[in-house]
Amino acid sequence: MVATIDAPAHGTRSEGPSRALVLGALGVVFGDIGTSPFYALKEAAHAAGRGSAPSPDALLGVLSLILWSLIVVISIKYCIFILRADNRGEGGIIALLALLGVRRVQPGSWRIHLVLLGLVGTALLYADGTITPAISVLSAVEGLTVDSPQYETYVVPITLVILAALFSVQRMGTGWIGGIFGPFMLVWFAILGILGLRGILAAPDVLAAINPSYAVAYVVSANLSVTLAVLAAVFLAVTGGEALYADMGHFGRSPIRAAWFLVVMPGLMLNYFGQGALLLTDPTAAESPFYHLAPDWAHYPLVALATMATVIASQAVITGSFSLTQQAIQLGLLPRLRVIHTSSHERGQIYVPFVNWALAALTLGAVLGFGSSSRLAGAYGLAVSFDMAITTILATFVALHWGHRPILVYLLNGFLLVVDLIFFAANTTNLFQGGWFPLLIAIATAFMMLTWRRGQQLVNQVRSHLRISPKDFLQQLQANPPIRIPGVAIVMSASASGIPATLLHHLKHNRVLHERVFLVSVQVLDVPTIPDDKRLELVPIGAGITRVILRFGFTEKPNVPAALRSVAHRHGALALDPDTATYYVGRQTVVAARAQAGMALWREMVFAMLNRNAELTADYFCIPAPQVVEIGSSVEI
Repeated sequence: MVATIDAPAHGTRSEGPSRALVLGALGVVFGDIGTSPFYALKEAAHAAGRGSAPSPDALLGVLSLILWSLIVVISIKYCIFILRADNRGEGGIIALLALLGVRRVQPGSWRIHLVLLGLVGTALLYADGTITPAISVLSAVEGLTVDSPQYETYVVPITLVILAALFSVQRMGTGWIGGIFGPFMLVWFAILGILGLRGILAAPDVLAAINPSYAVAYVVSANLSVTLAVLAAVFLAVTGGEALYADMGHFGRSPIRAAWFLVVMPGLMLNYFGQGALLLTDPTAAESPFYHLAPDWAHYPLVALATMATVIASQAVITGSFSLTQQAIQLGLLPRLRVIHTSSHERGQIYVPFVNWALAALTLGAVLGFGSSSRLAGAYGLAVSFDMAITTILATFVALHWGHRPILVYLLNGFLLVVDLIFFAANTTNLFQGGWFPLLIAIATAFMMLTWRRGQQLVNQVRSHLRISPKDFLQQLQANPPIRIPGVAIVMSASASGIPATLLHHLKHNRVLHERVFLVSVQVLDVPTIPDDKRLELVPIGAGITRVILRFGFTEKPNVPAALRSVAHRHGALALDPDTATYYVGRQTVVAARAQAGMALWREMVFAMLNRNAELTADYFCIPAPQVVEIGSSVEI
């Protein structure tokens, strides 16, 4: 979070809030928060009334809390300030970790605690990706029971069918459906506003809740346990705020701000106040105030529209999990997973099979285990409120790193952190009512990230002892020259220094060397993308050997043949055809050793398992299988 001052200029795109970008932001960024009216006020009113209809003063207090929570958390924190903390236009916790130099932090440094926080925040986003589809689709389908209670037994099966179908079509890519997201959500927010306005006209006294004194009076006068329960439910109205920040790289900050202030916030507030007006005049509508806002003839069409809106919200969260996974892999926080690009012209359209089916299993399990949106509400808020607090903490250090005035950073971010922690404290009351579920997912994911990161550091330490210097290698070649054969060899090297063990093993066992050898190292930097003219660096070594350093951003797919092909014609020293060269890649088998001073043996065994199941180096770097020679070795950690 950057206090009052724009981030240093570092190549962000020009951000004109064009109508196309604003429409796109409506379809992708605001799907989650746009479905909150299904359950947020219903749960808050239920908590305020302790299971019955709340009093008019309590209802006005709840409405005022929702309004000012949206203003403080979404409008002020995210739209005005957090969106300024970007990494070359990219946002989200992964971007904050990149700005804090996650790859350069060594064990023992105090900054490792920030990395740990960031990993927990990243893991919580996966938990969000599990809960959002479950609670959103469940709450929409539950609309069937408002007029027809006999349909209650069909709610869970229908929800499971919809979610199973949604996860099943992910492999087809999102381009075929993405074109309708924005226009539909524009219509959706218009419907929210119209329904709300209809309720407000019936009881305009509800507008008194705009006065924040109602919120303060309610918090001060209510019982502490009730206040915490209400705040936990009110927080459901702001879930989805992280999406504003995480999706900034796709649309830019200005279109997101324009969409929020011009379309989303007016539609949400009209609907919340319309629901409140309905409860003032008809307290019996408390079991589903959202659907009771609509006239009887529009009930079932509204259920269909609501279900479509929840599918869009779920789709945005699922594809966001795919992008998050790719970025985490690039930053060395997760093992290499298979990433499928579903579009040849859109970089961001990807599909990660493992993540898709893991989310599907957890989401369907959540629907079966909890059975209703009310039970899932307790599980939802805890993960998101903790994630928002972590974002504020990390962004504070980014603001200080960028040189902003500490007093301003501490005052502003301190206030926002207090708000985050109040909501987090309120949501901890739901720990045993479902809040344990996303925390369990987050803990497991964060543990895997920490184990993978530490294991990679240990493997790199071992590899560094296996490499020799270029000078020593050239002396060995001169003293004991191998047979030189025609052609080009491309040897993949994990390090941009020394001679890789893969080449040493090849020479030791085969005693031959191509006439021209390129040692290719791939570096993923803490920026989203790398310009083509900065992509490659050549370092001549001698004896026909050249080191090639390829640089990629953490949002880019490291396609080595394509990168070499695109720059070969601009570098005379790189006159090679990547499509005819032979690629040598290493494949390390990690062995957990009790005698080594690394991690606990059981963690080393977990890392070894992750390493065995990681995507092969050649596949990850998009190297054609017929051109690959794989050389195996074992590494003890």
